[in-house]
Amino acid sequence: MPSGTSEEEQGRTITLEAFADTIVPGEKRSPTDLAVAGAAEGGGAVVAGAIDLLELPGTGLAPDLPNFASALNAHADTYAAEQQLDLDASVPTFVALSFAHRTELVRRLTAVAHPERPLWVLLALFCNMAYDTGAHRHTAEAMADDHPGLTAMGFSKPGADGLWRFSDFTYGRQLADSHPDTTASGSPA
Repeated sequence: MPSGTSEEEQGRTITLEAFADTIVPGEKRSPTDLAVAGAAEGGGAVVAGAIDLLELPGTGLAPDLPNFASALNAHADTYAAEQQLDLDASVPTFVALSFAHRTELVRRLTAVAHPERPLWVLLALFCNMAYDTGAHRHTAEAMADDHPGLTAMGFSKPGADGLWRFSDFTYGRQLADSHPDTTASGSPA
């Protein structure tokens, strides 16, 4: 965590990272990584920038992220008691859960009958969006940094000028000729 970050902020961050890692798992960032369970190879939602995306003002979630983390840990407390789990008390409860237990708890929170389902599904969608699209970054920058989701999907890198050009047409053939007044940059005149 960055120096100067409060223990409460650290707890919020690693709790949300653990949630994001449950949605799109990845490999641990270091041997001491507590939030990322290491359930999959390569970068998952955390490395893809899920927390950066969630913290953007445009998502509308940023002010409530501490509440999401608190609620997630409260649900984890209840779940851990129900399962009679002996967890590490030095970290937030959701973080202390194994990947299998995290997955089961998220499955329960996102189940159709759960009263808080819309909130947890919304949080999951943003975590998935960070991986699938890198929505919080300029695509060319994300590709230059080998964004894990875009790379996994085979998204091509732009040319040296930062523009994407495709040698094949989507439908296997050109559908229409460019307008004669179209500029070299592709803009209409």
